[in-house]
Amino acid sequence: MAEVTEQQGKVRRQRRTLTGVVKTAHKTPATLRVEVEFLVRHTRYSKYVRKRTVLHAHDPKAEAKPGDRVEVVECRPVSKTKCWRLAKVVARAAGEAK
Repeated sequence: MAEVTEQQGKVRRQRRTLTGVVKTAHKTPATLRVEVEFLVRHTRYSKYVRKRTVLHAHDPKAEAKPGDRVEVVECRPVSKTKCWRLAKVVARAAGEAK
């Protein structure tokens, strides 16, 4: 799980990656709002409940558009709310040409 770099000699843990859908992209420059859905098992009823969270991700090149499925990687805090950055666009939104 930990990765050793030769230059620094320090142990660095693996960064989390999540996949979600871009909700808004043009309201703030270089920032994406990515909605990540996941299933959680209810403690009493043992039913799987769909939950979601919204992450603010850094996108300096403005690659992603609303509706795109993207992969984000955990990073150091970029601003007050942003501590994720865009890794890659997995799939473009339906009805949008490249």
